[in-house]
Amino acid sequence: MQAFDIIAFVHSNDEEDTFLIPSAVRRIPEFSSNDEELISSVVAGTIPSYELEGKLGDCRRAVGIRREALRRITGSSLEGLPFDGFDYASILNQCCELPIGYVQLPVGIAGPLLLDGKHYYVPMATTEGCLVASTNRGCKAIAKSGGAMSVLLRDGMTRAPVVRLPSARRAAELKAFLENPSNFETISVVFNRSSRFAKLQSIHCALAGRNIYIRFSCSTGDAMGMNMVSKGVEYVLDELKKDLLPYSLTSTSSNFCSDKKPAAVNWIEGRGKTVVCEAVIEEEVVKNVLKTNVSTLVELNVIKNLAGSAVAGSLGGFNAHAGNIVSAIFVATGRQDLAQILESSHCITMMEAVNDGQNLHVSVTMPSIEVGTVGGGTQLASQAACLDLLGVKGGSETPGENSKRLAAVVAGAVLAGELSLISALATGQLVKCHLKYNRSTKDTCKF
Repeated sequence: MQAFDIIAFVHSNDEEDTFLIPSAVRRIPEFSSNDEELISSVVAGTIPSYELEGKLGDCRRAVGIRREALRRITGSSLEGLPFDGFDYASILNQCCELPIGYVQLPVGIAGPLLLDGKHYYVPMATTEGCLVASTNRGCKAIAKSGGAMSVLLRDGMTRAPVVRLPSARRAAELKAFLENPSNFETISVVFNRSSRFAKLQSIHCALAGRNIYIRFSCSTGDAMGMNMVSKGVEYVLDELKKDLLPYSLTSTSSNFCSDKKPAAVNWIEGRGKTVVCEAVIEEEVVKNVLKTNVSTLVELNVIKNLAGSAVAGSLGGFNAHAGNIVSAIFVATGRQDLAQILESSHCITMMEAVNDGQNLHVSVTMPSIEVGTVGGGTQLASQAACLDLLGVKGGSETPGENSKRLAAVVAGAVLAGELSLISALATGQLVKCHLKYNRSTKDTCKF
């Protein structure tokens, strides 16, 4: 029978909640005399901490030794950081280096999200009270109005190396060569050798003096594809250097990609999946579920999301809180590069009255959703379970279908979140609901 520890949590209003936590999660590892020697060596610096997994061949033991060495070095107890209950071998050489434990995050469920005729229950990992409840309300409004529809406009991951030529003229010559349609097939053959899933789609170049920035775009199957496209880029650059003209490679990535940064090139040309998701919300649903009216939502969307973001000089941020939903789904489903939340959250939310002003047409356009269903953290047990819940776990029979479906679900959930938050702002419910879900007060919330 599994043992539990009773943990008490005291709120700011002096009310107390108790929780049962599996004892194994909180158990401090025990050490043998051999372990003590290793711990002392790590503390003294004679054995690098990063060598423990390789030396021991036991990932759990390596983590315990590293953790204890850190505790002795820093004086921190690390008591609140769980140790047991995690498969450390599953992250070796692919997800996280120098592990000392893991962080627990609650996963909530929003839905069903009726999208493209199918119901999805969307997993969201978050510590922000109200987020899941609000998204869930948006899902309810969409479902009661017949569901949402999505369309994929583009699917291509990018990588842009920077190459320095002897002169600006030579850089311009290389640009002309790379962008000449008659040369594309030859370049594609070289690029596509790098992977059975990589398919070069386009090449777009920009110059700054004698530096040329080459933005390669390719399809990557069900993988997010950064490593795949980078490998293909190296194949092409090696071939160019050998057969065309000498150059010095400054960097495999030049920020013209643009990865993990808000950038106009992603907002305009897209990166990863470009998805539009829309729904028509019936007047009665707006009134009874969202607790507001169509004209108020349309006006507030213009003033807040469009004009407000313009006043702020926003880049890709013409929305209420797309990043909230994107980040929660990314964490739950094992996105390897969480910083890609930045460009993946680019979104413009549109609302307008239709059918003689009775119903609300709402849409989100997201040009750079960067998702994958294979690789990175998608193979970890918890994240794989969330992907399986959505029906997009692993690679699909038709390469790319699972990752495209996941991108559509992200956009659909953002649509739901936008509907609910704008409605909460329109009715003055935002602060009250956050106080309820974030401060544990007894206030009521209409979500």
